[in-house]
Amino acid sequence: MQRDKPPQKISKLSIAAETEEDRYEISTKVICYGCNQDQVETSSDKLSQVVDEVLKAATFARREEVKAWEQEHQPCDHTVFLQQGGSRNIDSQDLGHCSMCDLKENLWLCLQCGNLGCGREQKGGLAGNSHALAHANTMSHHVTVKLGSITPEGDADVYCYACDEERTDSNLAKHLSHWGINIADRKKTEKSLTEMQIEQNLGWEFSMTTEDGKELKPLFGPDLTGMKNLGNSCYLNSIVQCLFALPNFQARYHHPGEEPPMTEKPAEDLETQLRKMADGLLSGRYSRPDTDVIASEHTAENPYQKGLAPAMLKYLIGRGHAEFSTMRQQDAHEFLLHLFKLISRSAHPPSLPNPTTDFSFVMEQRLQCMNCKRVRYRTDEQDNISVRVPARKIEHPSSESTESNSNGKEKDQCAPVTLEECLDIFTGEDAVQLRCPACGSDDGFTTRILFKTFPEVLVVNARRFQLVNWVPTKLDIPVVVDEKPLRLDRYRSTGLQTDEEALPDEVEATTKFVPDTAALAQLVAMGFPPIRSEKALHATGNRDAEAAMNWLFAHMEDPDIDDPVDLTTGSNSGAKGGDASEDPEKIEMLGAMGFPASRARTALRETGGDTERAVDWLFNHADDPVDEGDGVETIEADAKPKSMPGNDPLPANFQLHSIVCHKGASIHAGHYVAFIRKRLEGESEDSWVLFNDEKVVQAVNVNEMKKFAYVYFFRRV
Repeated sequence: MQRDKPPQKISKLSIAAETEEDRYEISTKVICYGCNQDQVETSSDKLSQVVDEVLKAATFARREEVKAWEQEHQPCDHTVFLQQGGSRNIDSQDLGHCSMCDLKENLWLCLQCGNLGCGREQKGGLAGNSHALAHANTMSHHVTVKLGSITPEGDADVYCYACDEERTDSNLAKHLSHWGINIADRKKTEKSLTEMQIEQNLGWEFSMTTEDGKELKPLFGPDLTGMKNLGNSCYLNSIVQCLFALPNFQARYHHPGEEPPMTEKPAEDLETQLRKMADGLLSGRYSRPDTDVIASEHTAENPYQKGLAPAMLKYLIGRGHAEFSTMRQQDAHEFLLHLFKLISRSAHPPSLPNPTTDFSFVMEQRLQCMNCKRVRYRTDEQDNISVRVPARKIEHPSSESTESNSNGKEKDQCAPVTLEECLDIFTGEDAVQLRCPACGSDDGFTTRILFKTFPEVLVVNARRFQLVNWVPTKLDIPVVVDEKPLRLDRYRSTGLQTDEEALPDEVEATTKFVPDTAALAQLVAMGFPPIRSEKALHATGNRDAEAAMNWLFAHMEDPDIDDPVDLTTGSNSGAKGGDASEDPEKIEMLGAMGFPASRARTALRETGGDTERAVDWLFNHADDPVDEGDGVETIEADAKPKSMPGNDPLPANFQLHSIVCHKGASIHAGHYVAFIRKRLEGESEDSWVLFNDEKVVQAVNVNEMKKFAYVYFFRRV
C-alpha cells in the first residue's frame, strides 16, 4: 500500500516575490582603491573565492528577516523525564471528543494518564473550554499533545502547562504507543499552533478605509516616512514614530548635513543608529510610493511606501535582553521604558542633552498615620505613569441582543470612562498596613501620590488587562480623551503644610512591614506562594493585590524571587546573611561598567543587592554624595545639589500629541499602530496621521481610536 506523503508541519513562513535578479541585469567588478585600479582581474582563485563569498553573504537585514517567522522549540524537564501511568489502549471512540464536554476538535491528550481534554479557545480559530488546562491544574499532569496536529513523521504540537510553552518530545512515538496510538496511522487534521500564530499575526489590519469604503489617502514627504515590519516589530515601529515626532528627539538626533559620529563599530553605537533613524524618518528621502505597486482604475490598492527596515536598531536595542532580542511580539510600553533606559545610560555631548529628561518629573507620596496624624513626604523620579482603567460591565436585558465572539458566547461590554477618572483613581487615597514609628499604632496609614513637578512630555499607559486562565487578557474599555488640553493642576502636591507634624526619619528603616491581609490572601488564593506574595506587596508599598500581581509577573524570573526577605520599610535586603552591598561579584560587575567601588556599594545597599536596579540608581543619583567605607559623607567643595526634574509652575495643561493603539486580545499578539498629530502641508489646522508600519495615511475618526489607545503622549502647552 502506498500512501501520499502528508505535508510537513509549518515552522516558518516563506513568501515568494519578485527579486532584483528578475528586474535588473547585474554585473560585478572589483576596484582597488590602494592601487587606484578601476577593473581588477578576478581570475586568481583566491580573489575569485573572496568575491563569491561576499556576494553570497546574507545582509544583516536579511538575516534578521529570516528569523522573523521561525520558532525554535526545545524540550523541557517535564517532557524529558515524563512518567506515564499504567499502559492501556484507548478506544478510538474515546478519542473523538473531550472527556468533560462534547467538543470534537482542538483536543489535547494528556501523555501522563491518557485523559483527553479540549484546549483553550483560539482567537479567530478553534473553540475550547480549557478542560485540558483544568485537568493539568487538578492532577498536576502537565505534558499534552494536540491530536489533530500529529503526523506520521512524528511532528506534533506538544505543550507543557507547567512551563506554559510549546515544547518538543523526542520520544513522542513511544509515549503515544503507551496508550495504544500508532503514530504511523495518524493524519494531520488541524492547524498547528505555529500556523495559527502566523495567520493571526498576518491577519491583524487596522481599517485603511473610510466609512464609505474609500481608501485613506497615502501621505509622503518629510516627517512622513513609514517603517517596515520585520515580523512582530510593530511595537518598535509605533514607539519610534511617536518619539521622533517630538521636537526634543528631532533636535537631539536629526542633524542634516553633519557627518555621523566617528566610531569603530557603528552597528553597535546607539548614537549612530538613532541619528540614522532620525535622518531616515525626517528627511523625506525614503517617503516615496512603492514603485512595485501600480495604481489604476481597476485596482483599489494605493501605492504605499516600502518603509525603512529598522533591523540594526532593533538588534542593538534588544541585544542582551531576554525578550526584546527575540522576534516575538512585545509590550510597546515596556519597550519604551527599556529604550529610555538605554538612552539615559549612553553618552551625550554637552551641546546635545539627554532627550529623555523632557519626560522626567517627580511624584510625591504623602503618608499619614491614622492614629497620631503625623505625616511623611517622599519623592520619586519617574518618566511615565501607568493608570488602571476601571472595568464596569454593562448589564443588558435578556431581550436585547449583544455582540458575540467567535464561539457565539456573549462578549462582555464595558462602560466608557474618562481619562480624568483614571487619574483620580491613580492619585486617590489608599490605606496601607504599617506600624507607626512615632506612636506605635497598628491602625495603618493613608497614602496618596501626587505630582511634585510636571514634565514637558507626559507618557500615560492605560492598563486594561485582567488574568484569564493565568493569561493577561485585554478588556475593551473605552477611555474618553477630549481634544482640548488636559489640566492637571488639581493633581499637584502642595508638600508639608505648616499645620502638619512630620514623622521622624531616623526610625524609618526599623519600621516593621505588615502585609495587607486581604491582599495577601487574594494573592495566595491565586496560587502565588506566600513568600512571593509578601515580597510583591512590600515592593509595591502594600498598595493592592493588582499592583503586587503585576510586580510578580514582571519579576517571575528573578533568581531570588523565592528568597525570604527582612520585611522592614526602607529595606529590601535578603535574609541569607551578609551585606548585599559587600558582594564582591556584584561590585566587580558594576566596576566593569565604570562605576567606582564606593558608589557601587552605596547603590547595592540602596537597592537590596539588585544589580539591575543598582545601575538605574547610579544613573539617577549621579550627583549625590558618596557614602565612603568609614561612614563619613564626603562632599566636594563645588558640589551642587541635584536639580529636581520637571517644573512646577501652574497651569499644567497638556495637549494630546500621539497615541499607540493595540489591536488584539493579548499584548503578546495582535498589532500596534501609531496616530500622531501633525500640521500637513497646505493645511491651516492639525491633522491626525496613521502610521501602520510602512503605510502612512491621513486618518479619520481618530476619536474612536483614542478610546482604545494603550500609550498616550501628551505635550505641555
